[in-house]
Amino acid sequence: MSWYTVRVPASSANLGPGFDALGLALGVYLTCRFRRSDQLAISASGRDSRQISLGNDNLIWQTAVTVAESLGTRMPPIELEIHNDIPLAKGMGSSAAALTAGVVIADQVLDLRWKPLRILDEASRLEGHPDNVAPCTLGSIVASAIDSGGVTRAVRLDLPQRFGLAVVVPDFDLPTSKARSVLPDSYSRADAVFNVQRASLLIAALAAGSTTAFPAALEDRFHQPYREPLVPGLHDILKLRAPGLLGCALSGAGPSILVFYERGYEGVCDLVRQIFRLNGHESETLYANIAPCGFELTEEIEA
Repeated sequence: MSWYTVRVPASSANLGPGFDALGLALGVYLTCRFRRSDQLAISASGRDSRQISLGNDNLIWQTAVTVAESLGTRMPPIELEIHNDIPLAKGMGSSAAALTAGVVIADQVLDLRWKPLRILDEASRLEGHPDNVAPCTLGSIVASAIDSGGVTRAVRLDLPQRFGLAVVVPDFDLPTSKARSVLPDSYSRADAVFNVQRASLLIAALAAGSTTAFPAALEDRFHQPYREPLVPGLHDILKLRAPGLLGCALSGAGPSILVFYERGYEGVCDLVRQIFRLNGHESETLYANIAPCGFELTEEIEA
């Protein structure tokens, strides 16, 4: 009954114009230690651990059960020790990390021997879109899509060395379901072209390490304008301009803010915090940096 540990990074999706297509892995982690057992036993520690269910409805466990059922088999009971450092309901991919961990746990316990891309494909199927689970699986910055055959395709690239990033996390939650509910069912051609141009510009700028495309490359008309009423101060945050600040974007569905800056200008994150404070909310800055790897699975070897 060997213990295994899977560590999954947080993630930030959309990156402005890349709605449901772009994401990056952050150096903040969900860690799950597990082994087969006679009965299900779940414990949780770390950030927001009181919000993590310790019963059968735990998202990690339920994901593993769903994977097993999809294969026509049964997920055996496990001991599961969860340590979480990812803020919950803040737009940092906490549910995607949990879902990815559940798929990895099922893969190991059921001896499926899936490759990372198969893990990604399964996690995308369960999540419904790959923008968060792709960086959870592959690390760094990932552009992803589900092709016409239902298979997830993803391409990874690294953040240029001269770029830094941080996440400013405010003191209020925003459920993804609520953030999704305010989006329109369709967009005009002008808005579609606007976002295609900027998403392309953003990918090219990140690949080439160019700063001249910012902050225009982070502009968006698909989701951020509609979510401004849900995030006090967001309108002003997105318009922030300062030396060394490349630009800001809503992290996932929010309310956290992803801040791109040139290294040496970390202080620009305080400008975001000031706007939150002017709107009645405190916040904290997580200088998380990019997680270069996606999930990592290790086995404990007894001495």
